[in-house]
Amino acid sequence: MRLTQAPLRLSIGAFILNSGLSKRSLEGEAAAGMHGMAVGAIPQLRQFPPDQFAKLLSRGEIALGAALLTPFVPGLLAGAALTAFGAGLVQLYLKTPGMREANSLKPSQAGIGLAKDSWLVGAGLTLMLDSLAHKRRFT
Repeated sequence: MRLTQAPLRLSIGAFILNSGLSKRSLEGEAAAGMHGMAVGAIPQLRQFPPDQFAKLLSRGEIALGAALLTPFVPGLLAGAALTAFGAGLVQLYLKTPGMREANSLKPSQAGIGLAKDSWLVGAGLTLMLDSLAHKRRFT
């Protein structure tokens, strides 16, 4: 991990790791609600039962958070994973009814929590671009 990437990776990594750890025991209605919202944006997720989806999401967030926090994971790889994760959340924001004001990208009150996840895409792209720019300067 490059020193210039550390603040971004540590803050986002700790947040995502905590989110994944908090989802480890999701079952029943909580898992079904999260699954239902995800299926609305990404219909292919219907193939997973809600409890299994919650476990997979938890493990994915734990893995991503740990990768961001682990110094020997290259910034390019950590950034690519963060970008993909953030893009999935942006898709959820864009496709879930009620998250945006009518005919707008502007978030509704209910959508603010998901709209802020667009920053994860920007952070992931920043990590990737920083890694690529650093590589070009020194090769």
